Amino acid sequence: MMRPLLAVVSRSARLAAPGVHNVHRLARLPISPRPVQALRAVTSVASSIGHGDASTVVPGDKLSATATVKELKADAPAPFDFPAGRHIIVGVPGAFTGTCSAQIPGYINAFDTFKTRGIEQIAVVAVNDVFVLKAWKESLAPEGTPIRFIADDTGAFSKSLGLLFDASPLLGSVRAKRFVIIAKGDTVETVAVENVPSELTVTDAKTILAQLA
Repeated sequence: MMRPLLAVVSRSARLAAPGVHNVHRLARLPISPRPVQALRAVTSVASSIGHGDASTVVPGDKLSATATVKELKADAPAPFDFPAGRHIIVGVPGAFTGTCSAQIPGYINAFDTFKTRGIEQIAVVAVNDVFVLKAWKESLAPEGTPIRFIADDTGAFSKSLGLLFDASPLLGSVRAKRFVIIAKGDTVETVAVENVPSELTVTDAKTILAQLA
């Protein structure tokens, strides 16, 4: 079986070849064919139903300063605040889903290593409500973690990145694609996006750490 090629996209490369993606090779978690096929299908039609109309974020772009998210309270939406230094945003399709719950512990366990490589903050973002994100954080890190869990409950932040897709057949609504952004302040440095949201090939903690070595 051929493995997907990973793509980290530069602005010039994207203008020259808009469909190119950066891909790294990584062992995949076992996933049944039917969910994978369904997610391939809904990913391919996302733009045609109006959820992929924003240009996909590329290095050099600015992160949104106006799209509101929630972290601690359901009635306290606020713009996503970013540190001045380098930080990582991990976008996932859904809290408590199998691949997401296998992916995020890698970042939790390696947080101190990320810090030694110049990363000031890691934030996990999902199109779920704040209560779900808080419960998921507690289940993954019962003793606590410095990693932030951000509820993009309206999808506004993910949409500003051009990284929404229609996951209705499996998850009931529009969700964020599986992605990792490394940024400095509000400026994007690198972007990795899974071609199939239910797979882990370019967005696991080990692969991202290798880029920071």
